[in-house]
Amino acid sequence: MRVKRIVANVATADPAAADLFYRQILGLELAMDRGWIRTFAGACQMTVQIGFASEGGSGTPVPDLSVEVDDLDEALRRVQQHGIALEYGPVLEPWGVRRFFVRDPLGKLVNILQHA
Repeated sequence: MRVKRIVANVATADPAAADLFYRQILGLELAMDRGWIRTFAGACQMTVQIGFASEGGSGTPVPDLSVEVDDLDEALRRVQQHGIALEYGPVLEPWGVRRFFVRDPLGKLVNILQHA
């Protein structure tokens, strides 16, 4: 047996509240909408990965989600354009990752990163 996919399910009373952040800022497509659940997806094939952490690195809290992008500067521009406050960064970490933390509209801490 092999794992084909891991899906992060985030509890919220209003699934539509995720649209601005995950569609407009991160550019994900709405793959499924059943009203009670909305699933967003990217066009590329992703590696199956799940992390377990006691901290988020550099003394930060463990983020609820980590999203790797191909252009961190563009992601940062979009976040700032929509007036979303940065919780951490942007910073180049000692392990070779540029990143920043923000809260999505549901209050989840999101680590947006790019490998340097």
